[in-house]
Amino acid sequence: MNFITKSFKELDIYELYQILQLRSEVFVVEQDCVYQDLDFKDQKALHILGCKNNKIVAYTRLFKPGDYFKNASIGRVVVAKNERKYGYGHQLMKASITAIQEHFNTTHITISAQVYLKDFYKSHQFKKVGEEYLEDGIPHMRMNRN
Repeated sequence: MNFITKSFKELDIYELYQILQLRSEVFVVEQDCVYQDLDFKDQKALHILGCKNNKIVAYTRLFKPGDYFKNASIGRVVVAKNERKYGYGHQLMKASITAIQEHFNTTHITISAQVYLKDFYKSHQFKKVGEEYLEDGIPHMRMNRN
């Protein structure tokens, strides 16, 4: 797995198409969730592309402090279904945390995590903050990492 960090302007059309296809495949089709994925936040984000055999199979988008939450944040965490058995989600989170430290010079990160992934995020030192809530019809919780 090779990880690449790019701003929105640095993404080429082919990469953007792969990102949107992967997010739609998982968040809309697999999770059966109708929501507005194209939210005009991609333009502010740094994009972490997890590539395998020249194909994007893992992805996150990162925000500097104040752009989404008070802290820096990681969102749209996604790994293609047929690639999850290889542990790429953990590699993706490590690459995302490192990119936040390098690009935003902070270790304080907030995420809006799907509840069923609580243990996954806890393994990366995220801690639950507050009550659970629904986001796009899916149970979520805020988690912080310091």
